[in-house]
Amino acid sequence: MQNLEYIPLAALNQYAYCPHRWWRMFCAGEFGQNHYTIEGTDLHRRVHSVGEENREEVWQVRGIWLKSERYRLIGKADLIELESGEVFPVEYKRGNRGEWENDALQVCAQGLCLEEMMGQAIAQGFVYYAQSRRRQVVEFSQSLRQTAIATIQEISTLLNTGEMPPAIYGPRCRGCSLYRHCLPQATKKMKRYKEAN
Repeated sequence: MQNLEYIPLAALNQYAYCPHRWWRMFCAGEFGQNHYTIEGTDLHRRVHSVGEENREEVWQVRGIWLKSERYRLIGKADLIELESGEVFPVEYKRGNRGEWENDALQVCAQGLCLEEMMGQAIAQGFVYYAQSRRRQVVEFSQSLRQTAIATIQEISTLLNTGEMPPAIYGPRCRGCSLYRHCLPQATKKMKRYKEAN
């Protein structure tokens, strides 16, 4: 198991997507490639070119590190925007716009870091979906904040115990780059076989 002093911001996204996938990536150090991960890596390579610029009334800075001592979080922001004194984190994702809780958790965690670093409240952020070429507003509601903090606590507990969450088959498994590592359907069949015998 990797010894993580700080939890990577991306870990919240992976944990909310699938706790077993998160464990394989962040505890066992496993990573598999498929066309989704390759597209995502390519997108982030372009986005993470460090720099800043002004676009009309919006100041933008890319590829800066965020950190929270309170929540023990660390990670690189795709884009931070400043407009009329308001600060907004913007996370880039390869897919289409939709209600993706795992993406919302990641951008909310960025907001928690920014609040601590800048000493001001951050009301919302955005997720930019490359396939639909549109942003989705993510309101940092009390409910989303509580979910993000609870997820951080769950991850911290599992990092301390080293316990591996079970592989549970679901619709998301079809697109998972680590599917061949955990084989959730085989695990389920094996369990049924053992129970029957």
